[in-house]
Amino acid sequence: MRKTSSRPPRALLRRVSVVAIALALPISAAACGGGGSGQAEVTDKTGATISRPGAVTATVPATVPANTAYTATVKATVPKIAVYDTPTNTTPSRVLDNPWQVDPEYPEALVPQVFLVKQQRKDGWVQVLLPVRPNGSKGWVKGSDVTVSPNPYHIEVSLGQHTITVSRGTQQIYRGEVAVGAPETPTPTGEYYLRVLVKAIDPTTVYGPYAYGLSSHSDTLETFDGGDAEIGIHGNNDTSVLGSDVTHGCIRIDNDAITMLSKQLPLGTPVEVTA
Repeated sequence: MRKTSSRPPRALLRRVSVVAIALALPISAAACGGGGSGQAEVTDKTGATISRPGAVTATVPATVPANTAYTATVKATVPKIAVYDTPTNTTPSRVLDNPWQVDPEYPEALVPQVFLVKQQRKDGWVQVLLPVRPNGSKGWVKGSDVTVSPNPYHIEVSLGQHTITVSRGTQQIYRGEVAVGAPETPTPTGEYYLRVLVKAIDPTTVYGPYAYGLSSHSDTLETFDGGDAEIGIHGNNDTSVLGSDVTHGCIRIDNDAITMLSKQLPLGTPVEVTA
């Protein structure tokens, strides 16, 4: 089977613009895919649903409703979020910028730091999934530094079946065919979340009209285009590859589907990738 050039999304996330400050910067390379160029915008979505923008303060209940996730959005008043290995540690294991820079060459391109919540203690400490290596890394943040919001959306990707299924609560809102990583550059399995949304000004490139950057990283490529080989979900400019193992790790889906989903899925939405 032929392999199309499909690159992990440091290229996907580079040279973008944040809608809030209305920048327009050129993309340097195709996101998770070779060929094509254009411009992009980062769409900031931190609300639980598209119809309810903005974070809703909430506490993760002891019994979480079925098919409900929780997102922790770092407050705008917290310029750096301290992450601890355990709530008893006095020194953070890492500190992440908030908002974070999509590309250091373009300091204006900023995105709020968002995490997928794993659990919350009664004393306020929140355990979150981190967008760092190794995939699946977790850490604890102070509850006073984040706003916790319920999120009814969930994404499941089956690599073997080449399908993506998107649900809102118990309701399936989309199911379709995808292209995934080639055998030598497989799409990593595990639990991740949507970290950034890029809107292509030119929807005819390999990105398609929209691309989500995930919290996951390639297991076979350490770096790419100066970044850490992040994985993404994006549209396409060649529908014939859907259903195939042809990418460098990213997940390509139908353009109409990614357009529809971009108007609904908030950052922090969980993504479960299975073999």
